Amino acid sequence: MTTPFPFTAVVGQDDLRLALLLNAVSPAVGGVLVRGEKGTAKSTAVRALSALLPAVSVVPGCRFSCDPAAPDPGCPDGPHEPGAGAERPARMVELPVGASEDRLVGALDIERALAEGVKAFEPGLLADAHRGILYVDEVNLLHDHLVDLLLDAAAMGASYVEREGVSVRHAARFLLVGTMNPEEGELRPQLLDRFGLTVEVAASREPDQRVEVVRRRLAYDDDPAGFAARWSEEEAAVRARIVAARELLPSVRLGDGALRQIAATCAAFEVDGMRADIVMARTATALAAWAGRTDVLAEDVRQAALLALPHRRRRNPFDAPGLDEDKLDETLEEFGGSQDDDPDPDPGPDGPGGGGGQPDPGEGPEGGDTGARPEAGEGGQPQPSGGGEQSAVRSAEPFRTKVLSVPGIGEGVAGRRSRARTEHGRTTGARRPRGALTKLHLAATVQAAAPHQRARGRSGPGLVVRRDDLRQATREGREGNLVLFVVDASGSMAARQRMSAVKGAVLSLLLDAYQRRDKVGLVTFRGTGADVALPPTSSVDAAAARLESLPTGGRTPLAAGLLRAHDVLRVERLRDPARRPLVVVVTDGRATGGPEPVALAGRAARLFAADGVASVVVDCESGPVRLGLAGQLAGELGGTAVTLDELRADSIAGLVKDVQRRAA
Repeated sequence: MTTPFPFTAVVGQDDLRLALLLNAVSPAVGGVLVRGEKGTAKSTAVRALSALLPAVSVVPGCRFSCDPAAPDPGCPDGPHEPGAGAERPARMVELPVGASEDRLVGALDIERALAEGVKAFEPGLLADAHRGILYVDEVNLLHDHLVDLLLDAAAMGASYVEREGVSVRHAARFLLVGTMNPEEGELRPQLLDRFGLTVEVAASREPDQRVEVVRRRLAYDDDPAGFAARWSEEEAAVRARIVAARELLPSVRLGDGALRQIAATCAAFEVDGMRADIVMARTATALAAWAGRTDVLAEDVRQAALLALPHRRRRNPFDAPGLDEDKLDETLEEFGGSQDDDPDPDPGPDGPGGGGGQPDPGEGPEGGDTGARPEAGEGGQPQPSGGGEQSAVRSAEPFRTKVLSVPGIGEGVAGRRSRARTEHGRTTGARRPRGALTKLHLAATVQAAAPHQRARGRSGPGLVVRRDDLRQATREGREGNLVLFVVDASGSMAARQRMSAVKGAVLSLLLDAYQRRDKVGLVTFRGTGADVALPPTSSVDAAAARLESLPTGGRTPLAAGLLRAHDVLRVERLRDPARRPLVVVVTDGRATGGPEPVALAGRAARLFAADGVASVVVDCESGPVRLGLAGQLAGELGGTAVTLDELRADSIAGLVKDVQRRAA
């Protein structure tokens, strides 16, 4: 078994370590979401936490980790008689991004269930994680159907498996820890809110601290066991402090003054629902217990707000997470009052106030400064390429757009845009299973088995079912697509403040792409050429940031923009062949610069039509005189054209317009 990197040997990252330790003290806090750039010890710290958790007592032989003091009456391995249990280390179970539904919740042997009426159930990862940690690396890339199952289990504390009238239920209470790189896309709001705390991590910019990180990592890689032994005393101290804090936790008093501060803070930051208030209260209580105090102080409430609220105050995916700390301090001061109901606290083990509950062991001389988060780079931004460049303008307010979808039926990743054959959705037919049976089509299975009952010697009421009779249900749902934006940033788009409206329209489409779980890309053209402002990615935040900083000016190299977009699709088709593309060209249809620019643009557009790529042209032409060039471009692309007004979902200009392919 691999020796994990010691938790106390992690350099800096105080907020991350504190959030994890608070959940170890009080699992009711609700887990941690760790956001940050790659290479910042996110996974290392999470994996190291499991070694610090106290051992758990389980019923011997129970696959579902029932507590012998209070066994689950509905346990599939039960019923269990109360009695002595066996101790084992707390588990940390990793959920792979590409896991199947059966691997997560468990699998039923459908053949035995039909033929013998036996509930032959193989537990999944949720059963393994019961009373431990469920860790999801790259949680933002998790498939939607797995997210739904996680949400249900986290909300109910149990996992349910329902297959053709056969039901299995078992307890599934776990500490949910997820890590993610925001550049690869955001989480669904429902799952985001399910994490109790969130932490932003970044690599330190202090040379001394970076040197210490490298020194410790090299020492660990050379001799993992020896390195862990050198930190054993610090690990034991933190483990003992967790046990002491757990014992103290029931005695911690959350006074009315602290409760008023919590409620006022949540109201001031306009967070949705009441979960934030509850999480803040539990976190503040855990902070006090971690500091060895029995009373919650204002500093505990402040630290709890910094951990529990940043991911809950986002109003849309383009809002940066975080809190205005000046506003937080003003709110706490306004509603702090004298707090006469709170007696003067005794100094905890960290001195007066407990130091805000920060973990001490293993900090070393590097301290807790994690460094400032780096400023966004300029990579991928279009460079000035023509005269008359104008500075970037702000986008208009986004709006709800009409549905643009790719025609036909695909087989891409699960999403919410275009029709596709998926594992989830409405049943449309049946087929013989390829590999393991996952979704039984009962009627088709019975129909296949019925003609053979006499030959198989059926004598009782049961149906004699063999493997060849089983039929897999085919289902139709929705897939996510690659939405590639090709945006005209030439001088003509700057006329009459048109670019502000254009940016607002693209921002609206980006928001729609986020909600439908699409990948997005951004190609811009102006001056003498085109640039890939953003290669295909799942991060609509990055696309929105590039869009906002996009300047305008110069000529209109429409052909260059289309050719660059065609190259992007060609490369992406090799990387992700199952994901179907949708090209959205945002332009007034004009083409200037070079010999025969209009004819050249037409030839470039016909490449998309020849490849069968779905496309739509957002016509940005305005004014009393319209040339209709965008409509002509849509015809060359084999797609359709919509105006900015028609793009709005509440427009009365017509019905919802799906993308239409030109008939072959």
